[in-house]
Amino acid sequence: MSLTNLSPRQQFAAGRVPLRLASLFTGLLLFALAMALMVRANLGVDPWNVFHLGISHHMPLSLGSIVIIVGVIMLLTWIPMKQWPGVGTIANVFVIGAALDVFLLVLPEFSGLGWQILCLIAAILINGLGGAMYIGSHFGAGPRDGLMTGLHLRTGLSIRLVRTSIELLVLGIGWLLGGPVGLGTVAYALLIGPSTQYFFRFTIIKLAPSKLERVN
Repeated sequence: MSLTNLSPRQQFAAGRVPLRLASLFTGLLLFALAMALMVRANLGVDPWNVFHLGISHHMPLSLGSIVIIVGVIMLLTWIPMKQWPGVGTIANVFVIGAALDVFLLVLPEFSGLGWQILCLIAAILINGLGGAMYIGSHFGAGPRDGLMTGLHLRTGLSIRLVRTSIELLVLGIGWLLGGPVGLGTVAYALLIGPSTQYFFRFTIIKLAPSKLERVN
């Protein structure tokens, strides 16, 4: 099974839509839960949330609201790069931010290093599962991933270089703004790739070849 790059029209014409939508929204909710767990673990967060939390120190907005605003700005950067957002792209912007605020309301702070580490590990695994589910639904990349692929296509630079440059840039800005960098940041960088890759084997929804042929 493999991933696809479908236009918005093709995404709905490719079949298995109810299952794929369920996978998309479940994945986004799990992604938001993982983000909230990392925040509550208090051991440092992933680079983009270092950036989001750094901004939150200077703006009277909830973390989820900041995630939404940054997502919208990232989506606007797609326009000059002629990138087309999918259903999953738009849902990513709004569902994750709204759900994140809800999860932060109900999840307590974790105290004690053992509980914090367990919470961090759970967050990375849940993040991997959630990311694999929403990507595997074939409804389009998230706004930040679209920025990465757009810059890759426009500049000819490798995905690895573009992704690393963006992550380091937002990490640096977030840290300067007061965002939390720590063990969790390093653990996320090292483990999120293998975690997502592992769950892909269970979450990529196979599309019927005949359906894809009709929409191409």
